[in-house]
Amino acid sequence: MDAEVKVLEEKLAEERGVLNSLKESLKRLDDRLTADRATVAAADKQRNDFHIDVRTMSQQIEHSREKLNRSRTERETNAAQRELEELRKLIRDREDEMTRLDNDTSAIRTAVEAAETEHKQVNEELAAKAGDIQAKLSKLEADKSERGGGRGAIVKRLPTVLYRRYELLRGKRGTAIAQTSDGICNKCNMALPPQLYHRIRREPLIEQCQSCNRIIYFVSTTEATKVD
Repeated sequence: MDAEVKVLEEKLAEERGVLNSLKESLKRLDDRLTADRATVAAADKQRNDFHIDVRTMSQQIEHSREKLNRSRTERETNAAQRELEELRKLIRDREDEMTRLDNDTSAIRTAVEAAETEHKQVNEELAAKAGDIQAKLSKLEADKSERGGGRGAIVKRLPTVLYRRYELLRGKRGTAIAQTSDGICNKCNMALPPQLYHRIRREPLIEQCQSCNRIIYFVSTTEATKVD
């Protein structure tokens, strides 16, 4: 019974692992998209601010040209020209900044597009598998409950010392029971002492393998089965 329940628990863990893996993939993609979109949004805002600066300075250039045309003295002319040169330099700087921003965010924009495509695929896969996996989980849970439902009644029938020994071995080794049909423990593959082997072969005794300490019993070759 415990062996069957263990197999069902492993299947449950495997199905839950598939479901959790897909959910974790979606979360990682969500986190990556949130961070990358925030970076792109900040760059777009900064680029828009630079664009507004360029437009404002372009208007200022027109005013400076008007001042240059209205200048009457060399001092006024030189001042207007310096103002024009400074504004043109500022515009070039802003345009260079916009180009740098475009270059810096190009790879991030590409990554966002790729992540969005992957997110859609994983989401579709999760939607397709979720129902099927949940159905499997429900059935496995029901099977586990059915297999282990009578365990308490069996435990009450066992000697306390034997049950404690069984649970101790199961906790340490995963399985507490072993079989032999030829003098070899089918769990650790070690030979039993001949005296022990002949004793459990003749009588229905509860003994332990001296190599792995599992509770061992004899079965004929035709009845031998692997206990998991």
